[in-house]
Amino acid sequence: MENNWFMIAGLFGLLVFVFFLFFFIKFGSLWLQARASGCPVGVVEFVGMFLRKLNSRLIIDVLVMAHKAGVPVSITKLQAHVLARGNVTATVRALIAADRANIALTFERAAAIDLAGRDVLDAVRTSVHPKVIDCPSQESGKPTVDAVAANGIQLRCKARVTVRTNIERLVGGATEETVIARVGEGIVSGIGQAESHKTVLANPRKISQEVLDAGLDAGTAYEIVSIDIADIDVGENIGAVLMANQAEAEKRRAQAEAEAQRARAVARGQEMEALGKENQAKVILAEAEIPRAIAGAFNSGNLGIMDYYNLRNIQADTDMRKSLSNEEDDGNDGATS
Repeated sequence: MENNWFMIAGLFGLLVFVFFLFFFIKFGSLWLQARASGCPVGVVEFVGMFLRKLNSRLIIDVLVMAHKAGVPVSITKLQAHVLARGNVTATVRALIAADRANIALTFERAAAIDLAGRDVLDAVRTSVHPKVIDCPSQESGKPTVDAVAANGIQLRCKARVTVRTNIERLVGGATEETVIARVGEGIVSGIGQAESHKTVLANPRKISQEVLDAGLDAGTAYEIVSIDIADIDVGENIGAVLMANQAEAEKRRAQAEAEAQRARAVARGQEMEALGKENQAKVILAEAEIPRAIAGAFNSGNLGIMDYYNLRNIQADTDMRKSLSNEEDDGNDGATS
């Protein structure tokens, strides 16, 4: 019986020896590194990292870096961030940079920013050292922001916007594209409200100040520090072009109206000509009824032979008078010529 206990104790001791031998072979250098750096890590933590298939060297290096920088971070939070597929190195470096710049930033906030897909280290750097972005951006393909003053003169502007990252609004806040779009809109609005382009040329700072006072950074991940008009040029006389286009349109409308009136006059003339021919046809038809009426009068006894001859004499006399009148008119025309 005693031999069995000795065998069990020996086997257990052998297992413990093998375990510690494996531990020192696998994690000995990391364990010594953490203890020597003043942030000791227990054996259980190393076993947990091994079972979770975590990069223990990465976690220990980050833990030591944070401890040496005076930013206390628990190893449990580091493991959780690695398991969430976060960039633990950039997150801790951002915490260190924020601590040096006296920026209130917790590990939870930095981890949330990192997991949201933002570069948390670049955000902290931008918060300390504001960066300058061009308006319009080079990606937009437009070299200038074009706006028209009240007098119709176009101005072409280039602006530079100095922004600082707002850590509190970094998650869920709008990006640089929104800031650029709002600044461009503000410049167009400011120039459009100016009475003359000369006013803007004389004091472009007034436009940039109006844009800055409009609070365009609301709801964005940045805080606008300043807006500067880098370049401003005079473009086309848009007002004159619009007036010329309007005059051309009015001319075309008047021409179309005159053409319509001419077409109506031609149609009316053709209508009157057709009406005249129709009346002539009615006269011819009426004249054709005269012999029939005379014949009817003879048959009914209302017209005698002498009456008929008198009527023919009157017609002959009338024809002679017309013939003489036409000869006199022809003679007068010849003498005049």
